[in-house]
Amino acid sequence: QVQLVESGGGSVQAGGSLRLSCAASGYIASIKYMGWFRQAPGKEREGVACIYTGLGTTYYADSVKGRFTISQDNAKKTVYLQMLTLKPEDTAMYYCAAGRDWVSCSLNGGRFGSWGQGTQVTVSS
Repeated sequence: QVQLVESGGGSVQAGGSLRLSCAASGYIASIKYMGWFRQAPGKEREGVACIYTGLGTTYYADSVKGRFTISQDNAKKTVYLQMLTLKPEDTAMYYCAAGRDWVSCSLNGGRFGSWGQGTQVTVSS
């Protein structure tokens, strides 16, 4: 069992930045990859970024490429999402997720078995 707790959300103006954190606990040795997803009201969940923890390889959605960076601190068992140049369309609830069953990370939420409760990001114009 893996538990994930997100933090770092908030309200910023367009062009601003935020850094989200996701602290993992429990059976973390089973985790092979972690990701960030977001869901805005009335919209489907969208994969934002993922990282394959063993190799540190990353993958991003086109909508955030060049603005968001996912990283990890293995000692702290934490994954981060640095978000720069935020836009109003980035407004959403952001969720951290962890998975173990595949050999690479993906923005397919179905590949992730553990999810956090989410942290809200609001970007005003």
